[in-house]
Amino acid sequence: MRDAVRGVAQHFPTAIVSGRCRDKVFNFVKLEELYYAGSHGMDIKGPTKVSNHKWLLGLSTQADEVLCQPATEFLPVIQEVYETLTAKMESIPGAMVENNKFCLSVHFRCVEEAEWDALGREVKAVLEDYPKLCLTKGRKVLEIRPFIKWNKGNALKFLLKSLGYAGRGDVFPIYIGDDRTDEDAFKVLRNMGQGIGILVTKFPKDTSASYSLREPAEVKHFYISFQREYMCIYIYVTYIK
Repeated sequence: MRDAVRGVAQHFPTAIVSGRCRDKVFNFVKLEELYYAGSHGMDIKGPTKVSNHKWLLGLSTQADEVLCQPATEFLPVIQEVYETLTAKMESIPGAMVENNKFCLSVHFRCVEEAEWDALGREVKAVLEDYPKLCLTKGRKVLEIRPFIKWNKGNALKFLLKSLGYAGRGDVFPIYIGDDRTDEDAFKVLRNMGQGIGILVTKFPKDTSASYSLREPAEVKHFYISFQREYMCIYIYVTYIK
């Protein structure tokens, strides 16, 4: 998969937009030619290694340092809530609080289903004292974020603008995701009427994406086909709407 993503990045500007901390994502992926948007897009940095697509498009061949951190003022309160929640979750076996710098993730994938409601009540009780933080739900995870108008959709728009692609009709953005929080980016593309969103799922779901892939293995084949022959990529996708 790493080789497949590296191959795409050689031809096209490529970004990873994640709810996890940007540094964690980079340490996992280890590709310097990508744009990384961590904490649901609240921490964005450009590549530290030049990709071939810049030369092909006639862009500057110097490494970028695109940086966006719209929630810096929330760092102290995020740390405070992290410490409080970590102590609270000790009484619920399997619960884990992850500090993603500009947001927190309370994972309950390994928690007994009978304890899910109790976990949710504990998290909500803590947040009652922090009205500037909001709570959203992902796949067996509760996400705590600053109450600002910023999400993965905003990150997508920021990246397009930073790359000089905003408002251009010859640009075709593709966004692939498998989580509820990726719907914000799917909606941006649908409202633009440009590009496509691809939801990774084995089961039918309500979504703003236009296409679907069933699993990560199909995503890898999609990337590989992108490099081989751009117009043949559609053989791997199923039309939803």
